[in-house]
Amino acid sequence: MKPEAFSLAVLDWYDRHGRKDLPWQHDMTAYRVWVSEIMLQQTQVATVIPYYQRFMETLPDVEALAAAAVDEVLHLWTGLGYYSRARNLHKAASIVVEQFDGHFPRSAEELMSLPGIGRSTAGAIASLSMGLRAPILDGNVKRVLARYHAVQGWPGERAVHDRLWALAERYTPGNRVNHYTQAMMDLGATVCTRSKPSCLVCPLQTGCEARMSGEPTLFPGSKPRKVLPIRTCQMPMLINPQGEVWLERRPDSGLWGGLWCPPQLDDEAALQGLYHRFGWKAGEAQRLEPLRHTFSHFHLDIQPLLVRVEPGLSVAEEGQVWYNLRQPARLGLAAPVKKLLKRVEEVI
Repeated sequence: MKPEAFSLAVLDWYDRHGRKDLPWQHDMTAYRVWVSEIMLQQTQVATVIPYYQRFMETLPDVEALAAAAVDEVLHLWTGLGYYSRARNLHKAASIVVEQFDGHFPRSAEELMSLPGIGRSTAGAIASLSMGLRAPILDGNVKRVLARYHAVQGWPGERAVHDRLWALAERYTPGNRVNHYTQAMMDLGATVCTRSKPSCLVCPLQTGCEARMSGEPTLFPGSKPRKVLPIRTCQMPMLINPQGEVWLERRPDSGLWGGLWCPPQLDDEAALQGLYHRFGWKAGEAQRLEPLRHTFSHFHLDIQPLLVRVEPGLSVAEEGQVWYNLRQPARLGLAAPVKKLLKRVEEVI
């Protein structure tokens, strides 16, 4: 199809079948679209919806987000993963308030200057909330375009990536761009799905080269598989006489950046060093059921240890806290830490 016919087919399908009742489609603003787009990176719509609703109830606009403590933002993000997204969201909100007087820039190029906003996210914000002609290329759109033109190779490869962006630019229309953008995302999410595409109800079936090949799921190409290495650590769950658990804030960079976790130690000697550092008297360490947490580039096998301690002279300082399991503070917790704290609550 020519670009005009392509976009008209997509828009006609959207009018009849597109999603029009997602939470961020109500009272649509740049802020609401931005938060949804950041949450939807690497995360399915069904998972995002309850997180998005809680986030908006607590932080309804960019001024509220900018004024919030980063711990509050991370707390609301707990369980979504990829926590750098939340930290960048907080940083970007401050920039919008301080440098743009609370108004989001009205071009994809300026939006890309904000932390955590790449080309596709900027295009989604600009097209969905502002009606500006700006292409997007999220995972769903990549799949639709790669199949329509039978583009071979993994989209993470530069040549494939550039080819798909050229196609996204070519087909994005000048009118109803907000509906077109939503339609392309919906088409990939509900019809042109990863493993079982519904080609017979697709508005682009007549020109789709992947469908005509008989092997639509071969496109786009898969990321080359790697065997993930395994790392191990001990994670002592240190319990004081009040039943509180010792947590420390991790550095902003690196794994679980800015989140609160029990100490992550390499061996028994490091555990003894921790006792000495704080002047704690410790009981016998009880091994709890191990837990594996998988990151994008390695597995982390955690051996949790339940240890009852009598605190010495030291008290929690900045970046340290005795965490009350029954009246928990609003802190950002990594998903595996949340699981471990639940186990501890069941044991003590």
